[in-house]
Amino acid sequence: MKYNKLLLVLFLFVVFGDKLGAQNKGRKQPNIVFFFVDDMGWQDTSVPFYKEKTTLNMQYYTPNMEKLAQEGVKFTQAYAAALCSPSRVSLMTGMNPARHKVTNWTLIKDKSPDPKHDEIEPPKWNVNGLSATGKDNATVFHSTLAQKLQSAGYTTIHVGKAHFGAKGTSGENPTNLGFDVNIAGHAAGGPGSYYGKYNFSADWRSPGNHTWDVPGLEKYHGQDIFLTEVLTIEANKAIEKAVDLGKPFYLYMSHYAIHAPWEKDERFYQKYIDAGLSEFQATYASMIEGMDKSLGDILQQLKKLGVEENTIIVFMSDNGSPKQTPQNLPLRGHKITPYEGGIRVPMLVKWAGVSDSNTAVNDYLIVEDIFPTFLEIAGLSESEIGETDGKSFVPLIKGEAESKERPLFWHFPHVYDELPYSVIRKGDWKLIYHHFDQSFELFNITEDISERNNLFEQEKGKAKLLAAELTAFLKDSEAQMPKFKANDKIAPYPSECFD
Repeated sequence: MKYNKLLLVLFLFVVFGDKLGAQNKGRKQPNIVFFFVDDMGWQDTSVPFYKEKTTLNMQYYTPNMEKLAQEGVKFTQAYAAALCSPSRVSLMTGMNPARHKVTNWTLIKDKSPDPKHDEIEPPKWNVNGLSATGKDNATVFHSTLAQKLQSAGYTTIHVGKAHFGAKGTSGENPTNLGFDVNIAGHAAGGPGSYYGKYNFSADWRSPGNHTWDVPGLEKYHGQDIFLTEVLTIEANKAIEKAVDLGKPFYLYMSHYAIHAPWEKDERFYQKYIDAGLSEFQATYASMIEGMDKSLGDILQQLKKLGVEENTIIVFMSDNGSPKQTPQNLPLRGHKITPYEGGIRVPMLVKWAGVSDSNTAVNDYLIVEDIFPTFLEIAGLSESEIGETDGKSFVPLIKGEAESKERPLFWHFPHVYDELPYSVIRKGDWKLIYHHFDQSFELFNITEDISERNNLFEQEKGKAKLLAAELTAFLKDSEAQMPKFKANDKIAPYPSECFD
């Protein structure tokens, strides 16, 4: 009898023990790899994000992006800010740029890159970027994504471009912002050079110019090696160390590529020349393929270390492609502009056991959504995540339907390469408000992705409603507005421009 009871106990232990073990395994915090590319346009890939393949899709070769798309989810309407620092501070804080007020790119302490304009004066924005202490002048202070993941038990790794805070401020060093490891990140938004033979410095072409020198990679100086490859090698070493610690890790793989200076990656350049591309286009394509190889190498490392099945990979760009590069047709505009070419970016997600394979999500999302999404994935509660402008897209990853009437906002009160604007996207509609002349553009993005047909005059009722919602957001976020020099008055809010 005792023997039978013992067998029963052992049976129950095996059955329910396995079930509890599976549940605990299911609750294990996944590793998070955020593969963030710089200045990569929506069509700068062989993965088609449009309803059909475009000329650029057929021009570029990104097999690892293709593989990620086949194994995961393609987001066709992912958005970022129109330029780098605003996007990066938004993903770190979950705040829209209008709220955190890093609305242009940062570099020199207390100095804005805005040129002088005869008629408009930009506001006094948070020119020094993200602060670790709250004591730096003209900065935003907020508990960061990396700090919250760190507190949740993650090893946090920063590799590549930081561009969170200005030179000489606490925010220029990612280790002050919640990263346990910083590889090559500092204040600058681009490298002096991608070439190890030039020590990743601009000094070779501009003697004495060390502002853009990539730090911490001295052991590669003088070598014939490309920066994208160096960062990948170092990232894979950091992943292995993190896995050895037995803790979940967050890898922020933030490539400098494909930001200027545009320098050919010799590993891939010649085939694009042979295909008939111009020298510039071949250079650009080679940098894209080098970035894609990095993605493949990191995916391979995850597989090699046995953590692939418990790692979520998110691929995204920080803004659209610059005006010097081939236009991302069918999109209008480029980096910094309010049009789709400036703000719509490629995005791919793979989460083994959660996301479906080879699927597309056409619902839109925006870069500040990264913050609550990653924290939810890490197991934080809503109260631990806190209030945020972002919204978790975990339901979208799982294939669940979302409301299509959520408003998205952009705010650029500057004169850097573009006059000031504010934008709202809600459902099919997008309203652009130009501060300088108080003019509007209204587009039905679903029917007119190229933004060629301004429907403002035909749909003034719709425009007025959107303008009111945009105004309410600008006031709620205490968005800074540009000022007219002639009368020393700030630009009117969009709703004030209607009779």
